[in-house]
Amino acid sequence: MSQDASFSAKLVFIGFGSIARATLGLFMKTRQFDLAQVVVIAPDLKQHQPFVALGVDFIDLALTPDNLHSVLRDVVAPGDFIVNLSVNVSSAELIRLAHEQGALYLDTCIEPWEGLYDSPSLTTSQRSNYALRDQLLALAEELGPGPTAVLTHGANPGLVSHFVKAALLELAGKLAVAVPSGDGEPAWNELAMALNVKVIHIAERDTQRSTQIKSDGEFVNTWSVDGFISEAGQPAELGWGSHERTWPPFARHHQFGSNNAIYLERPGASVPVKTWTPNGGPCTGLLITHNEAISIPDFLAVKDNDVLLYRPTVHYAYHPCDDALLSVHEYIGRGWRAQDSKRIMADEIASGGVDALGVLLMGHGLNAYWYGSILSIDQARQIAPFNTATSLQVAAGVYSGIIWAIENPARGIVEPEQMDHRRVLEIALPFLGRLEGIQTDWTPLDTTNALFHKPEGDFCPWQFEHFTAI
Repeated sequence: MSQDASFSAKLVFIGFGSIARATLGLFMKTRQFDLAQVVVIAPDLKQHQPFVALGVDFIDLALTPDNLHSVLRDVVAPGDFIVNLSVNVSSAELIRLAHEQGALYLDTCIEPWEGLYDSPSLTTSQRSNYALRDQLLALAEELGPGPTAVLTHGANPGLVSHFVKAALLELAGKLAVAVPSGDGEPAWNELAMALNVKVIHIAERDTQRSTQIKSDGEFVNTWSVDGFISEAGQPAELGWGSHERTWPPFARHHQFGSNNAIYLERPGASVPVKTWTPNGGPCTGLLITHNEAISIPDFLAVKDNDVLLYRPTVHYAYHPCDDALLSVHEYIGRGWRAQDSKRIMADEIASGGVDALGVLLMGHGLNAYWYGSILSIDQARQIAPFNTATSLQVAAGVYSGIIWAIENPARGIVEPEQMDHRRVLEIALPFLGRLEGIQTDWTPLDTTNALFHKPEGDFCPWQFEHFTAI
């Protein structure tokens, strides 16, 4: 934190799951904040006694539409910081309250009130992340200038948007492409178009493994089980590129907003996609919906008035740890009914596992280029307590977003793409293991197999139809 950005007010955490504990563990490591400044509001508190001993104040309470304003008006004062790491608590209502109270705000995803994701009264489009983001953009217009509220700033969404900018600059250097300038920043959309980046995967593979075998009827994960189940059952969503020629089966346009993304009438956990990460190479991920799949293509689109000239296809391609993947398959087999038992892997994680989280930019002169964080469980344990490799990457996004907001306290509602990527990555770097760019010749087509041989000419291997078998 810069010398003129000291923070002595309260940090009010909403939610106390694995990411809240991981972030407080990072606070303990950096000593940037006094834990006596922290208030946590969450129901059914567990594993909180170590933090009580360090001065954290806990309020055992579930926030609801009926009590949110009355509870938080007594807790949140002007200058405080609301850190929303909850599920089923409306981001929009928390931001509105933060604005009214003169408080800063950050979340890791846009959350609705409980019941929206499976509401029978709403269409698939209305239950999407695209719709949730559209509502927050409208709220930004309504509220106007005010205290900074950082949307969706964990690892992904969050840090990956900064990875995209860093990767574009590295590609420009390697390919000798001039970086077009904007208003004090590179013109990122024009740079992506000049580089001919056709597809961007948020490509993640988690190889952490537990010494405790997964039981039948148990959902196991390296981060929030409830958060993953929520995402897995939402419709698959992706930013839709200007180079795409074939309309996917089950795909639909939204009838509102910027029309930069599409959705599939299929839950994301049921849609396999080919991708590539440095820990293992080619793999099959799940097309899990995430906000960055909508915000990044919006940010990188190039238009001449209303005519679209360029936009990349963007989506998340997630290969979770093996136990989480087994858990997802079991969850689907149970008719999308959550298992009765849930376990977040922690101390039982064996040495050696890695979470490689990055962005895979494809279609340019170097074919494909992965840029991101390669962090092992052993490194995570050395860096900060209460962390796995996965949770530390998210906590690094939360921590860097908090400091950036304190340094930029009057920016109103902002998305990661609107932040200074150099400053954010400077803050996060000590917690990300290796941050590097890696070129690969991989494509979604197996060119060694005659069944996949395609003629030359204008054939494009970067069509969405080549990444998935739906």
